[in-house]
Amino acid sequence: MQPLRFVVLLGSLRKASFNATLARSLPSLAPEGVSIELLGSVGDIPHYDADVQAEGFPESVVKMGKAIKQADAVIIVTPEYNYSVPGVLKNALDWISRLPDTPFAGKPVAIQTGSPGLIGGARAQYHLRQILVFFDALVLNKPEVMVGQIPSKVDQEKDEISDAATRDFVANQLVALSKMAALHKA
Repeated sequence: MQPLRFVVLLGSLRKASFNATLARSLPSLAPEGVSIELLGSVGDIPHYDADVQAEGFPESVVKMGKAIKQADAVIIVTPEYNYSVPGVLKNALDWISRLPDTPFAGKPVAIQTGSPGLIGGARAQYHLRQILVFFDALVLNKPEVMVGQIPSKVDQEKDEISDAATRDFVANQLVALSKMAALHKA
């Protein structure tokens, strides 16, 4: 298999974010031949405004869109806010969707959510899937990664997934995404 490059879009700004720990754990769980790097912060992207867009896309949007376009796949890691995705993530996606080269079109995408609750951000994940349909993204259907009770499954001091079963499950999703990305790249 040719080397593959994945990027991670994190939907959280919180310094002590459990989802950020999940996202930063991904490179160590990547299958052989896959590199994974985090994109810049969604907090660096201004609020969407069509008047601003008319004057030109902000550099942070162009940079993130270019990184997504050049990647072989995208992993979106996000918490759930009020039964949906965080506003900062939706804002970043709204900007990126307006770029003329449509970075997500035909791009393999995996979604990972984590929550202190039992269902692990499932509602956010389903809303995100609806958004990505409009983008013409190729969303990986299985395995779904929804990490319930995430505080007990990550070690924030070591910045890693501490629960072995969760590590294995996340690693299996990365294998499935790498197979999807390899087929798409061929």
